[in-house]
Amino acid sequence: MKDLMGMMKAMGDMKAKAEALQKELDETVVEGRSGAGMVVVTLTAKGDMRGITIDPALIKADEKEILEDLIVAAHADARAKTEAVMAQKTQNLMGGLSLPPGFKLPF
Repeated sequence: MKDLMGMMKAMGDMKAKAEALQKELDETVVEGRSGAGMVVVTLTAKGDMRGITIDPALIKADEKEILEDLIVAAHADARAKTEAVMAQKTQNLMGGLSLPPGFKLPF
């Protein structure tokens, strides 16, 4: 019975750590850049877009498609960074416990 109580306490601790991680991910901001920094997309570590900055030199009607491509590229860069941040923070939460390949936690 002692092991069961220890396991229950560990699960409670893990839940508190997961809630703290959720809050931290909401507050962690990453930037994705493209076009040598002429387009910057800002996301939270959970992937919510917080802003976009476009160098005024790119705002030309005849270069609309280039600008659109740069926005998509900056967003993809930011998204990749959010996934790296989440992986690192999840690894810290799990205390080095390795998960099977492709397995993602729901946060």
